[in-house]
Amino acid sequence: MFRLMSDPTRLRIILACLDTPAPVGEMAERIGISGSLASHHLRLLRAARLLQAERRGRQVFYAVSDGHVRSMLGDMVDHVSEDEAEPDSASTP
Repeated sequence: MFRLMSDPTRLRIILACLDTPAPVGEMAERIGISGSLASHHLRLLRAARLLQAERRGRQVFYAVSDGHVRSMLGDMVDHVSEDEAEPDSASTP
């Protein structure tokens, strides 16, 4: 799971559909990649059960499938945000 999320593109895909389900085209446009590249990464993420797909008419929407994954990613984002907001204590005398 962590190996899959270590790829920056896959991590951006997961974060793009963390809060609300997103279709492939919108997700690809939002993170600046082609639809075919997004589909390739989505296939890997679905196989690992990090994302689930739901067909709505002609579009497929992707969402984070597990509350534990959602919680872990939310905590990671919060942690990084805290680190960026705090001054560097190592350089303070």
